[in-house]
Amino acid sequence: MSFSQFLDYLQVEKNYSLNTLTAYKADLESFSEFIFYEFDEEDLSKLHYSQIRNWIICLVEQGVSNRSINRKISSLKSYYRFLQKTGDIEFSPLAKHKALKTASKIQVPFSELEIKNVLDQIDTSGFDGLRDRLIVELFYTTGMRRIELIEIKLQDLDLAGKQLKILGKRQKERIVPLLPDVIANLERYLDVRAGIMAGRQESSLFVSQKGIKLYESLVYRIINNYFSRVSGKIKKSPHILRHSFATHLLNQGANLNAVKELLGHSSLAATQVYTHNSISELSKVHQMAHPRNKKAN
Repeated sequence: MSFSQFLDYLQVEKNYSLNTLTAYKADLESFSEFIFYEFDEEDLSKLHYSQIRNWIICLVEQGVSNRSINRKISSLKSYYRFLQKTGDIEFSPLAKHKALKTASKIQVPFSELEIKNVLDQIDTSGFDGLRDRLIVELFYTTGMRRIELIEIKLQDLDLAGKQLKILGKRQKERIVPLLPDVIANLERYLDVRAGIMAGRQESSLFVSQKGIKLYESLVYRIINNYFSRVSGKIKKSPHILRHSFATHLLNQGANLNAVKELLGHSSLAATQVYTHNSISELSKVHQMAHPRNKKAN
């Protein structure tokens, strides 16, 4: 079964990324295959919830996590909303479906000392070290996502205005401020980059020694390798640096709405997942400073 019209709709109308479109297509094709073999049905517009529920049960029995199942169902819900929009169905068979319960995943941020130790230990005498330090700094001082960093273009920099334009999810642009130290390191990096890129055409800010745009797994390895030297935390990824950015700002009293804008979140609910550590810090302050908790002399 072809889902091309639906995928075109997501790309053109919703501005979904290529990665998201690929995930949606895989989810729908997997579901369609299950329905065909189980019920000998090719037309997904004719399904009842009981048939979809059999698919969900099958996924559970295969050991697929509730979180992953919810993501797959989300793809399916979007598809049925599209069929309603085009008039192919009147009611979605998933209209009354409730998401499976998932355990909340607490991301442990890097400490300020761990980040300082990484920055201090990176050798910036060569191109790779200079670039890698800048990558760590930008993740930590802007809270940007990995794909957002990879997609930064030279024209997105405004060093005179001390700011950077980021292209976020669904092609939504936002402007983030740049700290003075980051600007200085950007200027150093751009000078060295110009020498490497002589005669080459590549608008991406971050490139390899061969002048090739960086890719996601390489950026992950850069962060994982450096932080493995100073941190015993299980997860050492660009996302943990984003988490550290938000947590440290909130710990220092930053306004939640301001952090939301810096992260590029569309709602406060998405930003609030970063508040558990700041609440912990506030609790310590509360315990130490509140007069009712002070011991009598």
